Amino acid sequence: MTIQKATFAGGCFWCMVKPFDTQPGILEVISGYTGGHVENPTYEQVCSETTGHLEAVQITFDSDIYPYEKLVELYWTLIDPTDADGQFYDRGESYTTAIFYHDDVQKQIAELSKAKLEASGKFNAPIAVKLLPAKPFYPAEEYHQHYYKKNPAHYNRYSIGSGRVGFIEKYWGTNS
Repeated sequence: MTIQKATFAGGCFWCMVKPFDTQPGILEVISGYTGGHVENPTYEQVCSETTGHLEAVQITFDSDIYPYEKLVELYWTLIDPTDADGQFYDRGESYTTAIFYHDDVQKQIAELSKAKLEASGKFNAPIAVKLLPAKPFYPAEEYHQHYYKKNPAHYNRYSIGSGRVGFIEKYWGTNS
């Protein structure tokens, strides 16, 4: 067993948990905040766009079962990688996209994967996802954790109404 961490920002963290949570080898998925300059920020602080944090998920995984490469591939299918100003309904810095790498191997994998996606011609705009070194990760408040399980009706309405589901179906042919 080789336990690692991966951190991805993909807009609203509610919509980023379920697709990772359901994969084999995923031990934990936590919604939270990273990339900013304030210790232990609250949701309200992050939403104020004054902390520099992005909403993100931190995944603890067994890379012998589900390697980092597969996590990155799944990540691309959950977002609009060309949108530099947020994701779907959610606009602003805290909803922008980033892969936060935890070591040089993750950095290399993310760079190669981003280059491959860019070269694929799947999108007519440049890939806007930032690749950044991991910074302290602060878990979000408990009511945000595993929101798709706690509030399934609202989660489903939000993921469809925000445009995320339609985008994913159009570009990836799936409904993650």
